[in-house]
Amino acid sequence: MTTEIYTGPGSRELLLVAETVAREKAIEKDQVLEAMEEAIQKAGRSKYGYEHDIRAKIDRKTGEITLMRCREVVEDVENSVTQMTLSEAQAIDPTLNVGDFLTELLPPIDFGRVAAQTAKQVIFQKVRDAERHRQYQEYKSRVGDIISGIVKRIEFGNVFIELGRAEALLRRDEMIPRENFRVGDRVRAFIFDVREEPRGAQIFVSRTRPEFMASLFTQEVPEIYDGVITIKAIARDPGSRAKIAVTTADPSIDPVGSCVGMRGSRVQAVVSELQGEKIDIIPWSANPATFVVNALAPAEVVKVVLDEENQRIDVVVADEQLSLAIGRRGQNVRLASMLTGWKIDILTETQESDRRNEEVKLRSQLFVEALDVDAMIAHLLIGEGFTKVEEVAYITIDELAAIDGFDRDLAEELQTRAKNYLDTQERHLTKRIKELKVAADLKSLHGLDLDIIVALGEKGIKTLDDLGDLAGDELLELLPPGRLTEQRAQEIIMAARAHWFEADQDNSTES
Repeated sequence: MTTEIYTGPGSRELLLVAETVAREKAIEKDQVLEAMEEAIQKAGRSKYGYEHDIRAKIDRKTGEITLMRCREVVEDVENSVTQMTLSEAQAIDPTLNVGDFLTELLPPIDFGRVAAQTAKQVIFQKVRDAERHRQYQEYKSRVGDIISGIVKRIEFGNVFIELGRAEALLRRDEMIPRENFRVGDRVRAFIFDVREEPRGAQIFVSRTRPEFMASLFTQEVPEIYDGVITIKAIARDPGSRAKIAVTTADPSIDPVGSCVGMRGSRVQAVVSELQGEKIDIIPWSANPATFVVNALAPAEVVKVVLDEENQRIDVVVADEQLSLAIGRRGQNVRLASMLTGWKIDILTETQESDRRNEEVKLRSQLFVEALDVDAMIAHLLIGEGFTKVEEVAYITIDELAAIDGFDRDLAEELQTRAKNYLDTQERHLTKRIKELKVAADLKSLHGLDLDIIVALGEKGIKTLDDLGDLAGDELLELLPPGRLTEQRAQEIIMAARAHWFEADQDNSTES
């Protein structure tokens, strides 16, 4: 239906007001005009009745206002105020079909005091919502950046930072210990999260996170900013000490020296920002052993022993280097472990020697008892790297006979004794499992050795459900030390729980 457009007084001024508000609030002009349209619609409904579908439209070029009532064309009328039949509609406009809307021009509204106040509130609320959304979008894209602002207020130790049009929150647990701010102080911090909430964009910042230190070095070291030097890892004890690992693909550049700067100028700038936090800059290495040795600086390492399956490394240092390697309250080794991702155990040469002697003694005793040999042969096997009877039983005869001091007859005899010992152990363990009445489902679980099943059965773990109820560390506590790795313990528990998920899936399918 064709309607004549009402041009309200001051229509050009309406566009000017919208443009001014949009500029002041840093939002789109169209958002302000949409808020005005909604305000006019609300005023129209209050005049003509809230049950009517009243719509307003402001021309984006002329500022002209169209106020209209809309009714939908339907086959069966349920609400005569907002709907009309096809015959009624076509009597007014023959081109209308079911699903179309008939629009009727309404006379201009004379805003009263209450209506004007309502319209004003609607416009303010919409503009405020648009401004908050703009702030959220702006700062959401800045997550990972460093911001600088002025302390606006402090509440219960939490610092609120004025950023101009927005406000950031620096929580007490994200502040460097012992640093105090006062209203009016300038603060630099790292944006780690931005959330859109009813009261506006909530910007959360931190001064303790490793990313803050990485960003500071990026600002101070041009080679990092340009990507020539890469920060591989950072570990911090905020306000006290930190370690940062750097590397470069350019052999002509010293990554550590570049980060330190002339006479320490670059690293000192970062230290000053972090309230005197001491920073160790170390070269990163793809070799875990080398990386751990570098990370433990300034302590000097004598030897390392890697356990890749458990992501654990034993580090041996001279007796007089022990306190330096561990650091005050374990700080040095703790930061090195965080930096490298490896669990680090520090041993002195004396401790390592004692432990090695104890391991040799236990292995020697095992071979002497299992193979019925003297200590000399046991030590020869240990010297060749044998740790289990199974290794003797299933190695090739040629390899076993090649050991210095062995011949083929001795090798065949040792292998026969090893296999007999393992057969005897298997019969004994099988009998013990039967005595403990371990459930068949647990005995058939893939990857569980007989000795582990016996150890579990003696501790009351006799079914898959019993095993599935355990946590990884609880399983390790039930077994002899070193019998399983943490990863293997978790895999066994998940395998024991597998039938739970299968049962849930079956129930879901049935329902």
